[in-house]
Amino acid sequence: MKQAKVRLYVEQPLAKGQSVPLDRDQAHYLFGVMRMGPGDPVLLFNGQDGEWRCIVAKAGKRAGELVCEEQTKPLQMPPDLWLVFAPIKKARTDFIVEKAAEMGAARIMPVQTAFTNSERIRQDRLQAHAVEAAEQCGGTYVPEVTDLQKLDRLLSDWPEDRQLMFCDEAEVGSAKRLGSASGDKWAILIGPEGGFSDAERARLHAHPNAHVVALGPRILRADTAAVAAMALWQQALGDWK
Repeated sequence: MKQAKVRLYVEQPLAKGQSVPLDRDQAHYLFGVMRMGPGDPVLLFNGQDGEWRCIVAKAGKRAGELVCEEQTKPLQMPPDLWLVFAPIKKARTDFIVEKAAEMGAARIMPVQTAFTNSERIRQDRLQAHAVEAAEQCGGTYVPEVTDLQKLDRLLSDWPEDRQLMFCDEAEVGSAKRLGSASGDKWAILIGPEGGFSDAERARLHAHPNAHVVALGPRILRADTAAVAAMALWQQALGDWK
């Protein structure tokens, strides 16, 4: 059996014998860039039906059609983990979104803090980065990337049943860790390059669901901190155990 070399995210349902139409961009990538043709295999996933091996049935310059043959992976849901972070420079924000998708975040939430450098984001562009990351890492689920919101509002509406891992750069070098923390619903909060304001830090330390954590003996860049925090949480409470 010919091995599939391409994985694509689609929004159509997937099932044995299901026909999946391709849009112009997908057709261009498969048939113009990858030089695929009728009979070639492609792996598809949609975040609901797992991963499916499909065969090219029709190939054109602006459209095409695949047909599902067999499921190759069941749907693998990530832990119920949100990554909440303050956007930084464009390339580094892209990096955070990509790594969060690869490492198993269920939702990615940009927030505006007192010292956030960016006052706007392109939510659709960041969502596309999450899709690409899931395609490349073999995931069957794509995390939602929400639009930018203010940290104050997010904390005011914080769910009572969700724990918060607050990565406080002011605690660098301390022994504060997750320890014996438990729970199925969590979020990780990473601050901006300028850190949190005194008012934000005081509010977070007083939050009933917050677990203040230090990320080692050195102050990390925001994008590095996001990866380090997710690795620590996944090892302690997630699906890396």
